[in-house]
Amino acid sequence: MKIVLAYSGGLDTSVVLAWLKQNYDAEIIAFCADIGQGEELEGLKDKALRTGAAKCIIEDLREEFARDFIFPMFQAGAIYEGQYFLGTSIARPLIAKRMVEIARAESAEAIAHGATGKGNDQVRFELTAAAMAPELRVIAPWRDEKFRKQFPGRAEMIAFANENKIPVEASVSKPYSMDRNLLHISFESGMLEDPWFDASGPEAREMYKLSVSPEDAPDEPEYVELAFENGNCVGVACQNYASAARTADSAAPSRLTPLQVMQTLNKLGGKHGVGRVDIVENRFVGMKGRGVYETPGGAILHFAHRQMETLTMDREVMQLRDSLIPKYSSLVYNGFWFSPEREALQALVTESQRNVTGVVKLKLYKGNIIVAGRQSPKSLYDPQIATMEGESAEKYDQSDATGFIRLNALRLKVRAVRKSLTKK
Repeated sequence: MKIVLAYSGGLDTSVVLAWLKQNYDAEIIAFCADIGQGEELEGLKDKALRTGAAKCIIEDLREEFARDFIFPMFQAGAIYEGQYFLGTSIARPLIAKRMVEIARAESAEAIAHGATGKGNDQVRFELTAAAMAPELRVIAPWRDEKFRKQFPGRAEMIAFANENKIPVEASVSKPYSMDRNLLHISFESGMLEDPWFDASGPEAREMYKLSVSPEDAPDEPEYVELAFENGNCVGVACQNYASAARTADSAAPSRLTPLQVMQTLNKLGGKHGVGRVDIVENRFVGMKGRGVYETPGGAILHFAHRQMETLTMDREVMQLRDSLIPKYSSLVYNGFWFSPEREALQALVTESQRNVTGVVKLKLYKGNIIVAGRQSPKSLYDPQIATMEGESAEKYDQSDATGFIRLNALRLKVRAVRKSLTKK
């Protein structure tokens, strides 16, 4: 028997790898998708082999992750429960997709993951597998009673790792779990399970990896310009405070790939303390969970994209797309990326983004993202119509508003009369 394990080298998957080796008569193939973990991948292959894997496959999927997952999601304006940029959620379908492909190439009978039975990731991994390879068996140790008896908590897992000489970053003094990719880092469990705990305070200062606290950010703002084509960011240019007076006719930012866009924005956002989010969210399995997230580049991209849309997107199209944001976001959060309904929504999103083209200028300052300008060759904003300085009846005759208001007020007047008669 062969099992392809989603492996990160962290506490959970390290223990799961060793446990699968001990409890299944199987060859364990550890798979790690490089989706932006950075230095966390150093020595990972050797660690997997020493922990019991027969093979460790590490693949660079960063460009695919940015191009085919992050960017389409940001075109949709997706944000879960008004705060969460879906950094972990959007990574899981890509990882699971590649696991399925590897399982088929290696003639494996099963895939396995280290997601707990209380979280969302188990659903995301397994729904993707069901959509792509329903014949594959899925092994979820955390849903195995034998595994839970051996590891009732993270303290026992840490002790097991120490006994088996498996190096892990988690410790009794730092018990929180961490998940990193190109879009964000998430932190949960440990001291974060107390929703009263101040994750922005000095006790948590060492936890953060991608960003400085807003208090420690530079005292001088920095300007950044993002160029968009059809709703996707294709270029980024930075300017210091002194040189921020670029005119609308100046050259656009130089072109970048989706991966380069995310890398550039992450550095900029992290430098200025942008993108820290602390929320209590509703998990798909029914409970609430507290999560702390660093999404510096994603926060900038989400904000800039919206500013570009305000200039170029038709009102009714925007309202239709916005009405679908909660649904789209829930589909991503709940693991339905490879579902017909998400694909149908994506087709509408793609159509809505045809004219979302131009440049947005932002000011980054101590955790804040402030719009400093926007321009587009496809702008729907006409200053001759919007101006309060004089008017042109050919473009907009203010007298027309009288009839417009009268017609819209008709039903309200009828209702008011009816209510007054009823009271009598």
